[in-house]
Amino acid sequence: MNNYEQAKKKYEKYGVDVEKALRTLRDIPISIHCWQGDDIQGFLNKGPLSGGIQVTGNYPGKARDPFELQQDLEEVFKYIPGKKRINLHAIYAITDEMVDRDTLKPAHFEKWVSFAKKNSLGIDFNPTFFSHPLSEKGFTLSSNDEEVRKFWVRHAKACREIAAHFGKELKSPSLHNIWIPDGYKDTPADRLGPRLRLKKSLDEIYEVKYDKEYIIDAVESKVFGIGVESYTVGSSEFYLNYAARNNIFPLLDNGHYHPTEMVSDKLSSMLAFFPKVALHVTRPVRWDSDHVVLFEDEIKEIAKEIVRADATSRVLIGLDYFDASINRLAAWIIGTQSMQKALLFALLEPNTLLSEYQNTQNYTALIATNEEVKLLPFGEIWDEYCRREKVLTGLDWLEEINKYEQEVLRKRD
Repeated sequence: MNNYEQAKKKYEKYGVDVEKALRTLRDIPISIHCWQGDDIQGFLNKGPLSGGIQVTGNYPGKARDPFELQQDLEEVFKYIPGKKRINLHAIYAITDEMVDRDTLKPAHFEKWVSFAKKNSLGIDFNPTFFSHPLSEKGFTLSSNDEEVRKFWVRHAKACREIAAHFGKELKSPSLHNIWIPDGYKDTPADRLGPRLRLKKSLDEIYEVKYDKEYIIDAVESKVFGIGVESYTVGSSEFYLNYAARNNIFPLLDNGHYHPTEMVSDKLSSMLAFFPKVALHVTRPVRWDSDHVVLFEDEIKEIAKEIVRADATSRVLIGLDYFDASINRLAAWIIGTQSMQKALLFALLEPNTLLSEYQNTQNYTALIATNEEVKLLPFGEIWDEYCRREKVLTGLDWLEEINKYEQEVLRKRD
């Protein structure tokens, strides 16, 4: 009997169907964010990052053009098992013509569609409301300058058209997510005005209706950002109310809340009211610092809530972090695998048994069993999953990434 079979038997003692867990995990797509590969520079933005966006580190070899970014993504895909998507920002348009953000068209992303078809991917999409001359004053969709506000409305409308195009071409709906950096560094005199302007902008953006087979609309809140420490226009309360009233979906970024708030605790509340919920999974350290996702407590708890609610098809999982202090491809692999490990860990939880203990108020058995299953041989199950998906196990992938760094990345600088 091999290690996997031995591990499987230990889980089966708790009523866990390991084979079902592996089948389920294989079909949960993770949307991998393109911006880890080039430090959120994109191909339309030639200036410095702004709007609360900051990347630290200068590790060699970042992607400098679309070819290099796609090359790096394809290398990364070799070491990530299961179903994958990619998540693009509008600034990743691939075009030789001069185009501003409010005039973007699906044609500017055709090379991404071809890339997705080649690699069997879906594409998710985000308007880019930062790092632009018309966002430098700190306001976009909530601006009191009507020309600025209208520009960003046009941008979001253009991006929804592009997202719907992705969904139609790839036969998989594209998650279109709106996040804006609008807010004030110090206490504002008027809190309502900007939010009413944001509501007006959103109403205009969503006037155009698309087939839900092609696009999933979501809005993303934030508690604060760099330069907007005192007031964020797109707060959680604002967007939750707007989403609920307008039949769109909330996107929860687990770095966008107060440190005492946990997205894992919010998921069940969202799922009680929304058919779908979107996630940006990151790792905040003291603030929304977008560290590489690790296989740690809050990520495990998020995964458990998804699985316990039988919501693996209702929760859309995307990643959002960027670290330029380490090998960028390794950051992609570590973060994506960590999310997948958390999902597998949750799928292997004996939830029927634990729920029975809870419902019969046998809290002693609940705590004791919860602690005991933490020691089950999870690693053997993960390795078997990787083998079945023809992905290297353990740290074997790191040796390959080190070779790629020497042969490809180091030659870029």
